[in-house]
Amino acid sequence: MDYSSNSRWALPVILVCFFIVLLSNNVVFASHKVFIHLQSQNAVNVQTVHRTGYHFQPEKHWINDPNAPMYFNGVYHLFYQYNPNGSVWGNIVWAHSVSKDLINWINLEPAIYPSKPFDQFGTWSGSATILPGNKPVILYTGITDANQTQVQNYAIPANLSDPYLREWIKPDNNPLIVADDSINKTKFRDPTTAWMGKDGHWRIVMGSLRKHSRGLAIMYRSKDFMKWVKAKHPLHSTNGTGNWECPDFFPVALKGTNGIDQYGEEYKYVLKNSMDLTRFEYYTLGKYDTKKDRYVPDVGSIDSWKGLRFDYGNFYASKTFYDTSKNRRVIWGWSNESDIFPEDDNAKGWAGIQLIPRKVWLDPSGKQLIQWPVEELETLRTQKVQLSNKKLNNGEKVEITGITPAQADVEVTFSFASLDKAESFDSSWTDMYAQDVCGLKGADVQGGLGPFGLATLATENLEENTPVFFRVFKAQQNYKVLLCSDAKRSTLKFNETMYKVSFAGFVDVDLADKKLSLRSLIDNSVIESFGAGGKTCITSRVYPTLAINEKAHLFAFNNGTEPITIETLDAWSMGKAKIQY
Repeated sequence: MDYSSNSRWALPVILVCFFIVLLSNNVVFASHKVFIHLQSQNAVNVQTVHRTGYHFQPEKHWINDPNAPMYFNGVYHLFYQYNPNGSVWGNIVWAHSVSKDLINWINLEPAIYPSKPFDQFGTWSGSATILPGNKPVILYTGITDANQTQVQNYAIPANLSDPYLREWIKPDNNPLIVADDSINKTKFRDPTTAWMGKDGHWRIVMGSLRKHSRGLAIMYRSKDFMKWVKAKHPLHSTNGTGNWECPDFFPVALKGTNGIDQYGEEYKYVLKNSMDLTRFEYYTLGKYDTKKDRYVPDVGSIDSWKGLRFDYGNFYASKTFYDTSKNRRVIWGWSNESDIFPEDDNAKGWAGIQLIPRKVWLDPSGKQLIQWPVEELETLRTQKVQLSNKKLNNGEKVEITGITPAQADVEVTFSFASLDKAESFDSSWTDMYAQDVCGLKGADVQGGLGPFGLATLATENLEENTPVFFRVFKAQQNYKVLLCSDAKRSTLKFNETMYKVSFAGFVDVDLADKKLSLRSLIDNSVIESFGAGGKTCITSRVYPTLAINEKAHLFAFNNGTEPITIETLDAWSMGKAKIQY
């Protein structure tokens, strides 16, 4: 599918969609029956090709949203939506894993699963809150009937002395919250972490929809966490966005990189919503009026699909938590597969990964967030190679050898002597999404200042490769920096079975020092890239047929007429995360 609502779609995306429609017309009625059948088809053989080495994923089967991440009594907890019986969505339970470092994990038995009238048709996403007395509680959405009526429930640990909190109880006074007649009962889900106001009342937000197009962040308040009352007005709403799901609302400090967990008016606030129509997320920065319980985005913080994103690629249903052990806010995001047909996921026996958790804080400009992989990831770095002061003229590339290119961590800083050769930014692109511009100006299209970057998961002759690159444009009053992660040539598989798209985002960066930095986490079928120190992040899922394991290559390249210098490049082979199944 195409995630853009803009009418001027990039031609390659239109063609891919056209072929998919041709195929789908012949199988659309049969596909639903196939999908239902696959929901409970247990994976007998799990294919290891394209499985990640250091990202989190269970031994087999389908996963989606990260749920209720928290740090409690020295242990990190990650719950997530999981199908224990198949490799497509269905039969969803809350799987549960624990860790000491956010990288190596122990999988436990599911914590929450459909079993009672208030969740017998589904246990969907939610969040964790630590109550006074150091008592964790989970709020989650339960599905009560075949019509997908959604209510909000809670669960508590059966034994607080168990360091892993293995068993969770769903008390019989559930559900805590039932939608009134003003709410679409089938679009009423994913409660946030609760926060307490100065009045001593708890507050939570749920995502919802009004009149087909207005997204809502509905607020509820409670004195005792048991009896909840809907606020007269939503925390925030926006017309034209469609349904909001997996909302997240949290404060960020105005200075520094530390996280905060206090909800005062002296802080900046982030409201993130996931759009089920586009499968993208966007966030705004703004102010929270604690007296009126209203959130107001800052002037200039775009409150629509064209707003800021945590990640401009394959990243969805994100959830943050405040990590008291290191005084930081950490974000988790889910990345689904790019296979078009569920039969492909069923054949390989698994689907979906959780991306590397990222520390998140406010950029010094106050206009966006910064994200960076948690520092614990660096413990998996092994063999290291370095490159410095390497000049790349137009059409030149250099191979990065001495590491495992299919499973690597790469940090590089590029510099250039002049901005004079930056291409003019076409005024007709103003209303286009960045990924549409990337579709027109790919890595193979010669430019002035760029494209330059990394060719990841590549074959020796680049028949397959996923380039992650910059391209600099000259607009009327400033320069526009485009960061692309282009999967069009990532695999020789037919377009009809793969979603191969050019993901991209603009990078708000000062080019006075004539430098741009890039970090890419490469892990067999996923590439997470962080431009300009984490200002713009892009995740791609790719499935090479040739550039796999030891046959993969990594290059730095320049296809612009302005020479580029690799000032520094540090690359590491990455070891495997230890995940106990």
